[in-house]
Amino acid sequence: MGKMSEMDAVIKELRDTAASINLIADHLLSSFCGGETSGDTEKPLTLEEVRAVLANKSRDGFTAQIRELLQKYGADRLSAVDPANYKALLRDAEELTDAG
Repeated sequence: MGKMSEMDAVIKELRDTAASINLIADHLLSSFCGGETSGDTEKPLTLEEVRAVLANKSRDGFTAQIRELLQKYGADRLSAVDPANYKALLRDAEELTDAG
């Protein structure tokens, strides 16, 4: 793998991790502070944010369960999931505990 390919991979991993951390922070804020963010409105989740979280779950061994979740939301791939279902999909993904 060339240096540029390695750098691209590292940058993608950093972005995926940052998106995951932001989602976790949002979840904690919502859970422990009732979602009050000083008058800020909750911004909708993006495909990239959802993809980052699901990619991390997949790397942790939850690939089969993620496929099942996608089917639960009427899709065979993430890009086919209705964006209105992103929040619920992530909530379900956070509850995955039995990799295998």
